[in-house]
Amino acid sequence: MDLIAKKIFFVKGQGVHKDKLASFEAALRDAGIESQNLVYISSILPPNCKIISRNKGVACLKPGQITFCVMARNETCEPNRLISAAIGLAAPADNQTYGYLSEHHAFGETDEKAGDYAEDLAATMLATTLGLEFDPDKAWDERKQEYKASAKIFKTSNIAQSAEGNKNGLWTTVVAAAVMVMDDEPAGQVLAPGAATIPLSAENGLTPPAVPAPAA
Repeated sequence: MDLIAKKIFFVKGQGVHKDKLASFEAALRDAGIESQNLVYISSILPPNCKIISRNKGVACLKPGQITFCVMARNETCEPNRLISAAIGLAAPADNQTYGYLSEHHAFGETDEKAGDYAEDLAATMLATTLGLEFDPDKAWDERKQEYKASAKIFKTSNIAQSAEGNKNGLWTTVVAAAVMVMDDEPAGQVLAPGAATIPLSAENGLTPPAVPAPAA
């Protein structure tokens, strides 16, 4: 049986409830994957995997289906405590090669900071696999440009969710996930070298990397 995902989509959500488990369920509902039997897996983006939008991805799934995902999750019942969860993506230029997904959860980090950290993790794992030389002490923005200049890493991005703990002490949960789709019906775009774009947009939840401001 072929268990290599043909498509992937990205979701995020948050939920609040007096019960911890119900708070998680609310976050899954917000993300649109509450009707799946989720199985957590580690962090490989399969070769030739297509990125599709959340709406298209959810439409591919059936209620009760065993669904593989890379999940980041965090929760708190402390009022006003900042929590976050993020998934990072690093796709190679050669679409016959696998890429990386990373999960990260943190306290006291905004979604932007958590997302950058997760993206850095995924890109660094891919860079080491591809044999790229880099200085781990350099800032992420600087290393990102070096990775892309190598022409071996096609794209990096992230999806992240943050929230402050409910002021009345209810459980607050945040999730971010990369959800695998096993069928091979055509949808989305293949991560291929020379492609104009892959769908890193609000539609599919992924955050495109920021464009550096021009030098003064």
